[in-house]
Amino acid sequence: MFRLCKICATPFEGRRRNQAIMRDVSPEEAIYQGLNDEELMERLGYRDLQAFRALYQRFGSLVYSTCLRIVRDSQVAEDVTQEIFLRIWRKPERYVSQRGRFLTWLTSVTRNRAVDEIRSRNRRFRHETASPEEQEREIAGPETNDPALTAVLADQRRLIVAAMAGLPAEQRQVIELAYFGGLTQAEISERLSQPLGTVKTRIRLGMQKLRAALAPEFEWEER
Repeated sequence: MFRLCKICATPFEGRRRNQAIMRDVSPEEAIYQGLNDEELMERLGYRDLQAFRALYQRFGSLVYSTCLRIVRDSQVAEDVTQEIFLRIWRKPERYVSQRGRFLTWLTSVTRNRAVDEIRSRNRRFRHETASPEEQEREIAGPETNDPALTAVLADQRRLIVAAMAGLPAEQRQVIELAYFGGLTQAEISERLSQPLGTVKTRIRLGMQKLRAALAPEFEWEER
């Protein structure tokens, strides 16, 4: 049975790869179908329901299939797909066109949300099957024994390593000492025999460059 998008009532059936019912399109729909992704997102900022419908029809199948590859459950993939589009409708300003293509951003949002769902389900399962003593000791952490999740995390690590490699050597050095070496800024200053103000500036500039480089891949909706 076809499910409907909660916002625009567009037909959706994930188990058939979100293929919409074939029908004639109106002249108005044809106009919206001719707009590019960024133009549709701009119209979403004005609560344009027809723009949302066009976006949903354009990318619903992609979002669903991406979710399904990660969560491996058609019902969960459908639910996550609906949630992603609901968040896009509520917060279209989360996408910033100057930072990259909409498709890149949407793919990142989809992947991150699907991974979050796996983590949440695994935490619930561990908690529900643990003894009372184990439940008290349980500390939630990323699940890495799932092949799909492992692949996603490995992909993210490669992106971070590549972004770090693009930093100036002095900025990369202080960031590695702070975030991978666990040193405080004062300890870094002492180790490198550099003024504390210089260390702080290099960390700040380096982190700004990392955020700019990784924003299209890691930006996500409000939780």
